[in-house]
Amino acid sequence: MRDMVSTDGALFSVEDLHARPLAEDAGGGEILRGVDLTVRPGEVHALMGPNGSGKSTLANVLLGNPGYEVTAGRVMLHGADITCWSPDARAKAGLFLGFQYPEEIPGVPVVQFLRQALGARRQAELSMLELRVSMMEWMKRLGMDPSFADRHLNEGFSGGEKKRNEILQMALLEPDMAVLDETDSGLDIDALKIVSRGIQEVRAERPQLGVLLITHYRRLLDHVAPDAVHILVDGRVVESGGPELAGILDAEGYEKWRA
Repeated sequence: MRDMVSTDGALFSVEDLHARPLAEDAGGGEILRGVDLTVRPGEVHALMGPNGSGKSTLANVLLGNPGYEVTAGRVMLHGADITCWSPDARAKAGLFLGFQYPEEIPGVPVVQFLRQALGARRQAELSMLELRVSMMEWMKRLGMDPSFADRHLNEGFSGGEKKRNEILQMALLEPDMAVLDETDSGLDIDALKIVSRGIQEVRAERPQLGVLLITHYRRLLDHVAPDAVHILVDGRVVESGGPELAGILDAEGYEKWRA
């Protein structure tokens, strides 16, 4: 039996969340069937589950993807119910999603994209000089070639470069809550270490940042230690515990929670 979730002092919480995809070929059934979790300021939570458990659906629903309908429950940020908010309203309020498969946007340089996004987040225009100084500092930390600032967003980037670019966005946009959807997927050992170090450096700069790491594997958690681990199976959080839960999963798999 999973632990009951208290929302006292919560930065971000998901309460009995049910959701289904709207695409006609998706069958119309619920994928999320009652998800509960609570993240307090400064905490890192890991959400783990097998293929088809609803992990990426949850990430999309949390950020307001219009391709999904919430049929019950709610999503809370800073005590406000954001369940019906648009994706841009959530982002402006301080919610960030790092995508599993970052989109390529031809014709839009990284620096211009970030200037527009950061201006919307701060509700004030940012000088190009100030932005470039911050970008260069973070690109150095993330092992990114400075020339990437003027390249089109994710166009021609390797998998590792796309994921580092996601962490660059997280660093500069200064969210209050970050949902990182399988940030470790497609990364070799060296790229994983760089991305993990980037996450930790962002947390050091913003100690109240809450993080939800959605992942298949323990290897990311060896670099970014979670405060709590949640197991998602068939659209429900079936168990929550400490970091040791990831070790149990690594050794035993998900079979004992599938029943």
